[in-house]
Amino acid sequence: MEAAFKRILDEISPVDRTPEADGQAHLDNLTKPVGSLGRLEELALRLYLIQGGKPPQADPMRIYTVAGDHGVNAEGVSPYPQEVTRQMVLNFLADGAGINVLAKTVGAELFVVDAGCCGGPFDDHPALIQAKVAPGTANLAEGPAMTREQCLEALLLGVSLADRAQADGVKVLGTGEMGISNTTPSTALYSAHLGLDPAGLTGPGAGLPKGSLAAKTEVIRRGLKANEQVVESGDPVDILAALGGFEIAALAGLVLGGAKNHQLVCVDGFISTAAYLSAWKIAPAVKDYCLLSHASAEPGYAAVVEAMGVTPYLHLGFRLGEGTGAACAMFLVRAAANIYNQMATFASAGVSESR
Repeated sequence: MEAAFKRILDEISPVDRTPEADGQAHLDNLTKPVGSLGRLEELALRLYLIQGGKPPQADPMRIYTVAGDHGVNAEGVSPYPQEVTRQMVLNFLADGAGINVLAKTVGAELFVVDAGCCGGPFDDHPALIQAKVAPGTANLAEGPAMTREQCLEALLLGVSLADRAQADGVKVLGTGEMGISNTTPSTALYSAHLGLDPAGLTGPGAGLPKGSLAAKTEVIRRGLKANEQVVESGDPVDILAALGGFEIAALAGLVLGGAKNHQLVCVDGFISTAAYLSAWKIAPAVKDYCLLSHASAEPGYAAVVEAMGVTPYLHLGFRLGEGTGAACAMFLVRAAANIYNQMATFASAGVSESR
């Protein structure tokens, strides 16, 4: 697996910016004041560059909602029992969740992936990808959540999801997740990679009472201490194995695969951004292929994006996960592509340009 993973990393390179001047000139020649569509123009240019200087295409679009369970749930860091992860997978497959509604609304295909749910296999379903690495991680508060081999298996799973989408012609990917207690490993990853104090990052997740946040913070501190040598090593794969989860590692792999394949990746909220951060630490060039969809309502998220130097596109007060923010950002991706391709130029419309 190590050799296969290295080969994938060798295929990831920064976006070729050679066509940038031509793409910008086209945007500047559309019937509007230069730059007046702001970040939508930036997004159109980004898509144009990712796709090799061709008129940008948004469709087809696909969201992968990846599920996994966490041993750290035993520490009482979530108000929900662990079995809710499995129950929500069934809800996704029954078209009953928020991500189902929003994916359909934006016209994105949705697949659900079991990367590490507790229990055995699910019944087969055309929208379900069964790729369980193990039935839940170990408790990160006591030691590594995964072995390096398990983490690599989850990373390679994510790459395979991007490859599967590429084979189907998918241009734009969205990340989504489901995993009770997964804000805890995400917060631990932010602390490890960004040097931020867990006390300033730890939030309620799925609704933990305010009085329980101190205990959740202490669990994260224990996890960082138990895995201190790994954190100090700076090895991003080992850190992901020690502090992450199967769904987080698979989403990091999806980001890596999307960058390898020159697909735009719409990164969802708090947990997905931790996966993106892990991928970024593994292969910095992935930043050229990703956008942060929205500003999570988790209280520590503002400090995270400031430390990373990135700005999310939407501010909707979301904290659901599942890929719901990524789905909403896909509206913007399609709008950006359509502006580039369908808006008239000054010459074609017979409109006088500014003097």
